[in-house]
Order: sequence, then structure tokens, then C-alpha cells
Amino acid sequence: MTNQHESNKLGLWTSTSLVVGNMIGSGVFLMPAAMAAFGGIGLLGWLFSAIGSFFLAKVFANLSKLVPNATGGPYVYTRSGFGDFAGFLVAWGYWLANCGANAAIVISFISGMSVFFPALATNAVAAILTGLASIWIITAINSLGVGLSGRFQLMTTILKLLPLVLISVGGLFFLKSGNFHPFNLSGKPIFSAITVTATMTMFAFVGIECATIPAGSTEHAEKTVSRATMLGMLISTIVYLLGSISIMGIIPAAQLQQSATPYADAAAIIYGPAARYLASAGVAIAAFGALNGWTLIQGQVPYAVAKDKLFPGIFGRLNKKGVPALGMAISSGMTTLLLLMNYTKGLVEQFKFLLLLATLSILIPYLLSAGAYIILGTKKNALHKASLSSVIVLGLLAFIYSLWEIYGSGADTVFYGFLFLMAGVPFYIWLSYKKHREEE
Repeated sequence: MTNQHESNKLGLWTSTSLVVGNMIGSGVFLMPAAMAAFGGIGLLGWLFSAIGSFFLAKVFANLSKLVPNATGGPYVYTRSGFGDFAGFLVAWGYWLANCGANAAIVISFISGMSVFFPALATNAVAAILTGLASIWIITAINSLGVGLSGRFQLMTTILKLLPLVLISVGGLFFLKSGNFHPFNLSGKPIFSAITVTATMTMFAFVGIECATIPAGSTEHAEKTVSRATMLGMLISTIVYLLGSISIMGIIPAAQLQQSATPYADAAAIIYGPAARYLASAGVAIAAFGALNGWTLIQGQVPYAVAKDKLFPGIFGRLNKKGVPALGMAISSGMTTLLLLMNYTKGLVEQFKFLLLLATLSILIPYLLSAGAYIILGTKKNALHKASLSSVIVLGLLAFIYSLWEIYGSGADTVFYGFLFLMAGVPFYIWLSYKKHREEE
């Protein structure tokens, strides 16, 4: 995919929008309510998770220079540092996690649209048809070229940021200092409260790696990917912090804890009752844009693995636009199956369980990528003018933060997530045997 025409490649702003659009999903609209029980100390939780995520973002930015123009992101970095098996596990878990995450994103999109079309909240058939249409429309857009998908991502990212910025910045003029007191409402020791809130907010930073994944389809990837990763991280962090400060400063904690639509409630206070629709539109656009971004990723990772013969070859076939459309369609088929599970009586719990397993599958690539950075960085002695010690320190900080993320996800997630990853081992053995036979 490195020979694509420049117009069908991702530039700085489309790459940045991939990071921002995938990080800022519909979940951010509910986060202030979830954090309200802790009080103002929740802002420190945001700050701590932002600092830890900065280490990871810097690792991914540097890895994009150490392994330039390579499609696959965490997969290709892990494989370069630890070999085929570790790379396969990352790709296997990441791919299945993407499918599960996309199903959850579609459900959020349906929820956001139900404000404008109430039938979506009461009619399961209408909800399912809307969800299926969104999955396959986005799949069709992505099959027409990475460039088109990137431009669509840029547009939806701007549209989703608009209500967030209007509410976050507008809310600064309505702050009441009393709403931040007492600073620690949880009753827990300060460090414990910060740990819990940082654990809650760290999942808002999932997606920082997204610019690295389609690097082979990025213009001047050796520079663009690194810049887009750091710029996307910065934009998302500012939006998160400003939004939390505004919402918490406008709405008293007791009321905020009970709110199902904190941004909509704040919008009504700032701009009037009709502004609730602005926030609801933001939820729908945020979900739709995130679905587009993660669908692009959902095609690129299996494509990279298939090129290395660690995934079935069907995932590596490109259409005339240079897109792994068939593999993407298979992935969207998996997302469709998971969506149907959520709307099928008796399968809802299984759907939630799969999302729990998917959590670890997103975190493991961060951990192994940080380890791979230390290995690759020390092998090449230095990254530009950076000293060897700075490579090791940055890698260790990102590694430790990733471990903390995994610890914070809970024992059940770690245990079942490990089994989830190990389920791919027989698949790997079969593919490795097949690859070996072909090479003989």
C-alpha cells in the first residue's frame, strides 16, 4: 500500500482526526456523571491518566520513526521486538476487540439518534436496521479508499468537536466554585481516589495508537504519524479536561451523579433548553465518526498480519482502490453478529462479557509496544539525538503505566482476557504450520 497515489493517502490533519475521532467516542458524554461521586479530585484522575497516556503516545510517535512506513501499528512493533507469536497475539486480540468495540459504538449511535427518532428506543427492529445500515454504509465508504475514509473522518471529527467545545468553553462562564467542594467526595484516601478516577478515565485515551496503524497509507509517514499522534493526544486531552471542569462547575455533584445526559444538561443551562439537541447530535456524530475510524483500523491490522502470513490470505487481498475490502467486510460481519447478540434475548450478557474480554485485548498491545520500543530503541542505540537512557526511561514509564492500566481493569478482565487471547493459539499453530509448508 505504499505506492498509492498521494491523493488517496492520509495527511497530517486526516491522521490527526483518526486519533482524535477514535479517542473521543460517545462515552465522553457520560464521563462527568460517572466521575461526579468523587468530586473535584476526579480532575486529578484525568491529569494522571493524561500524563501516563502521554508516555504511550510518545512511544508510538517514536516507534513510527524506528519502524517507518509500516502498516499495522502495535502489531508490527510487537512483531519487530518480540517475534511472530507475540505479534500474532496482539493482532488476534486487537482485531476481535475492534469488532466488539464497533458493536458497542453502533449501540451508542442508535442511542444518540433515538432523541431525534424516538422509535429507535422502543422498536428493536428499527434499532437493528439502523445499526446494520450504519455498519455497512461505513464499510462501503472505507472500501472506496483510505483517502476518502480519512476525509470523512476529518469532517465527523470537526462536527463532534463543535458541541464539545461550545459546551466546554461556554461553561467556563457559568462556573460556581462551590460545586468543587468538598474536593474529595468519595471518602477514600486521596491516593486511592486518584487511582480509581485515573483508572476510569484511562479508557478515554484508547486510540492514541491509531495514526500508526495505516502508516503505509500515510503521506510522509516518517514525519506525519509522529506529529499526528502527539497533536491528537494534545487536542483530546484539552477537550477532556475543559469539558470536565465546565460540567462539574455548572452542575452540583449530587445532581450530576443522577444525570444520564450531563453534557445535554449543561448545554441547557448555558444556551437554553433547545441546546439539548446539540449535545444529542454530538453523541450521534461522535459514535458515527468513531465507527468510521475504527472500521478503517479494523481493515488495516488484519491486512498487515495477512501479509506476514499470520492471518488467512483473504484479509490481505486489495481492491482497485488499494483497500483490503474483503477482509474489512469479514470484520464488519463479525461486528454485525455481535450487534445482533445485543438485541437478542438471552445473548445480551454474552455480548457484555465479550466486551469485558476485549478490554484486555486493547491494553496488551500498549504493554508490548512499550517493551518493543525499549528493545528496538536500544538496538539502534538512539532515536535521533535522544540518548540511550532516555529511550529506556520513556519505555519503562509507558510499560509501567500500561501495567497499571491492566491492573485497574480488574481481576476478571485479566483472567478471562488471558483465556480470550490464548484461544487464538491453535489458530496460530495452524497458520505457522501452513506458512512453513509453503516455504519448504
